Amino acid sequence: MLTGTVGTQAQKKAILAAMTKNGYGTYTDKITVLEDGIPAARKWALVKLSIATLRTEPKHSAEIATQGIMGAPVKVLQKCDEWYRVQMADDYIAYVPESSLAFKTAGQMATWRKAKRYIVTAYDSRLVTEAHGDETVSDLVMGNILEYKAAQGGWLKLATPDGRVGWVDAADVAELSQWSQQGFSAAQIEKTARRMMGSSYLWGGTSTKVTDCSGLSKVSYLSNGIILQRDASQQALTGKIMKKGTDWHQYETGDLLFFGNEKTGRVTHVGIYLRDGKYIHCSGQVKINSLIPTASDYPYLYSPLSASRIKGMVGTKGIVALKNHPWYF
Repeated sequence: MLTGTVGTQAQKKAILAAMTKNGYGTYTDKITVLEDGIPAARKWALVKLSIATLRTEPKHSAEIATQGIMGAPVKVLQKCDEWYRVQMADDYIAYVPESSLAFKTAGQMATWRKAKRYIVTAYDSRLVTEAHGDETVSDLVMGNILEYKAAQGGWLKLATPDGRVGWVDAADVAELSQWSQQGFSAAQIEKTARRMMGSSYLWGGTSTKVTDCSGLSKVSYLSNGIILQRDASQQALTGKIMKKGTDWHQYETGDLLFFGNEKTGRVTHVGIYLRDGKYIHCSGQVKINSLIPTASDYPYLYSPLSASRIKGMVGTKGIVALKNHPWYF
């Protein structure tokens, strides 16, 4: 008897093929496929809030796992009462309330990918009921994606994933297909990270409102059109890896520095290297510290266990250009 749970029919087929290949021709198949329990109209969704909180279990009291921002596509894996287990574009899996999602069919998602869309490039903004107005339709944060409807002067009429329509200052957004063509820019990554200086730490935060250490690197790199893995321990396995002992003079702006347990090698923290031995990270708050032991801002973290260079490595495992991600285009 073959029992267990998988996410997709493709995974089940791979298991059955392996059974046949290894000589197990007769068995009772009792594998549960999660996607079979999701109706076609709800197999995909877009985050409809400026920021949605995803948790490790389907309940509000569970630990925060990550955040999703407006317009982020998710693949729906499982329904759990008023919660849904979803897969993010970075492959991270967590639970989100039904009220945070705008559900789509595969066809509607295809239409969305071809639509003219705008991404919020300002640190924060607002969608308002009329141009130059003050009544809010929704708050907006960097990375939110909305559909284009019309233009009026220096204002754009945009729609949220669940159909709410309002106006936003054109200076706060960029046309998504054009914006996504930007090349690697350490300056852009640094600019975003510095813009968050002083903002508070939240475990699971991955937005410009609140962030954790790996969330800061994700947000900063997303502003440059690059999707990183969710956790520091995952990010440490990507890019061009430089092991412990690398002279900090060899680091470049934008390199990710990983800290953790010296004895076990377990990564628990990440920062973004700036220059002159300094790096920016979120520990209690977003701040800048030094790798130089004699510096006044040399912290308790000491030297990094490793570092990873993302520059030149976009398109390798765990580092995806948004323009090349099939869920977006």
